[in-house]
Amino acid sequence: MDFYGVGVNRYYERRFHLVGKTISLSCYVIGWFMPFYFAGRLESGNVCEYFRMKQYFNALGIHTHDQLLYDMGMKEKEHEVYFLGKIKTHPLLPFFERFFAWGGRASFNNIDLDKKYPVEESEGYCRK
Repeated sequence: MDFYGVGVNRYYERRFHLVGKTISLSCYVIGWFMPFYFAGRLESGNVCEYFRMKQYFNALGIHTHDQLLYDMGMKEKEHEVYFLGKIKTHPLLPFFERFFAWGGRASFNNIDLDKKYPVEESEGYCRK
């Protein structure tokens, strides 16, 4: 962001710090399932943030950050898979999956880690 002169949004930094702290403290009250579920759901959406940013840069003719953005998107996908793996047998998953539209049968991205496209062919990721 510094490279392009885009500053950090202090409001968002404080807001998401507070959200993270609230979620971490809630684990002591509500147990582990919901924090794991919503962390996986969040990671699922985060995957596309990196691929969309890559697409926006590419539309401007900027390819300098392609590998970095690709790697970060893939890392987010790994996080999504990790959290889903932790809750996949939990009895609440089917209910949460129906109500919040994410889980074993639904993702917010179209990436399959077992069949990854190379960075040069990743334009089709996260297109609607």
